[in-house]
Amino acid sequence: MHEELHALQENFTWDIVPRPPGVKPIGCKWVYSVKLNSDGTLNRYKARLVALGNKQEYGVDYDETFAPVAKMTSIRTILAIAASQGWSLTQMDVKNAFLHGDLAEDIYMTLPPGLPSSSEGVCKLKRSLYGLRQAPRAWFEKFRTTIIGFSFTQSQFDSSLFIHRTSTGIVLLLIYVDDMIITGSDHAAIQRIKHQLQDSFHMKDLGDLHYFLGLEVCSDSKGIFLHQHKYIEDLISLAGLTSATPVDTPLEINVKYRRDEGDLLSDPLLYRQLVGSLNYLTITRPDISFAVQQMSQFMQTPRHLHLAAVRRIIRYLKGTSSRGLFFPTGKPLSLIGYSDADWAGCSDTRRSVTGWCMFLGPALISWKSKKQSRVSKSSTESEYRAMSTACSEIIWLRGLLAELGFPQDTATPLFADNTSAIQIATNPVFHERTKHIEVDCHSIREALDNHVISLPHVTSQLQLADILTKAVTRPRHQFLVNKLMLLDPPHQFEGGCQ
Repeated sequence: MHEELHALQENFTWDIVPRPPGVKPIGCKWVYSVKLNSDGTLNRYKARLVALGNKQEYGVDYDETFAPVAKMTSIRTILAIAASQGWSLTQMDVKNAFLHGDLAEDIYMTLPPGLPSSSEGVCKLKRSLYGLRQAPRAWFEKFRTTIIGFSFTQSQFDSSLFIHRTSTGIVLLLIYVDDMIITGSDHAAIQRIKHQLQDSFHMKDLGDLHYFLGLEVCSDSKGIFLHQHKYIEDLISLAGLTSATPVDTPLEINVKYRRDEGDLLSDPLLYRQLVGSLNYLTITRPDISFAVQQMSQFMQTPRHLHLAAVRRIIRYLKGTSSRGLFFPTGKPLSLIGYSDADWAGCSDTRRSVTGWCMFLGPALISWKSKKQSRVSKSSTESEYRAMSTACSEIIWLRGLLAELGFPQDTATPLFADNTSAIQIATNPVFHERTKHIEVDCHSIREALDNHVISLPHVTSQLQLADILTKAVTRPRHQFLVNKLMLLDPPHQFEGGCQ
């Protein structure tokens, strides 16, 4: 606490002034946490002074809010590129990041507990403080201005990604609130940028990337292995299933879950905690994406049957807790996609489920399992809608890859197993069968005409997005998991990250 107060005072975070008449200062409190390493050992104890931003009023002492949160697809894309090109990955952390932001509003705060008792008055904040509504936005604006001053440009496709091109290569910097990943082909420029950041902010150089936002990263000459083993172990403990027997698939096949089936849970807290944790786990586990999407529909009024299904997902994870995504070294960076749909898959609404996945070379970088926004009149229509949303992701990824220096020179193949949907996409004539489909779905035709995508047919047996639309049998599940490059740790990583 003394170190935190010293840092606040060194940063000129506030001035102690008499309380202005008619002003009701917001409060503050201390928040304590224990930081752990990826192996569960103690890293450090942490105390942070937090302003009670819930007492702020919109339009009075704050306006717009924003947090610099990188897209998970961007993180996986950069890891896939770094693995392919053999780039090193460095991690840095900003100490007291939010304290660097400058405030434009007049905000008064009560004196924090721990200041000398002789102090009187209130704190007039000059810098942002954790807990303030505008603190993330103020910090990011300060960081953005600083990093652009170092000749970086902000990505047009992810506002948390910054790119610096030099005469000998490129440097990529991705920020997630106050954690940074730095990689690229120009090692000298990377070292220079790190020194510049340390001169501008209170930085902590964490060395090679190993543990980032609960994601464990293992690297060697063969590639990068990304997993969430520790996170899964904590989730199993939370669910009370440490002694449970593992199962082979996340969901039982041919079982439809309904909103009003079974008895309500008397306390839905545990269900919501487990599903929320499972949602974060889908960052590296596409094999549970469909199951988690199904269980997320019942967050409002979960029932005992739904909790049993969630526990089955966790029992599946118990048997595959070390499984993760592998990004191999030296592979070509060509983008390909797969699109699928399960027609009228929702028992309550009869809406279909969209599933798609995108590969950069052999590495899986993006996927989605989501219920469609409206009912489709045929399986062809549901497949066509799925192809359209997958096409939007391809366009975004192609733009991002071109910006990173890896443009896709040929049309991106989007594999689909429904020949009727492919024919609708390639047919320029609107007729009775398609006029009820929204115009935005037909944007896939424009992408096809401009050679942004191609639409090759794939058999249903080889449709890799199938795992994102329905529960499948154990042999089918294992086949698709292997095709997604979702592997148990290679032998060189079995002892953990080195």
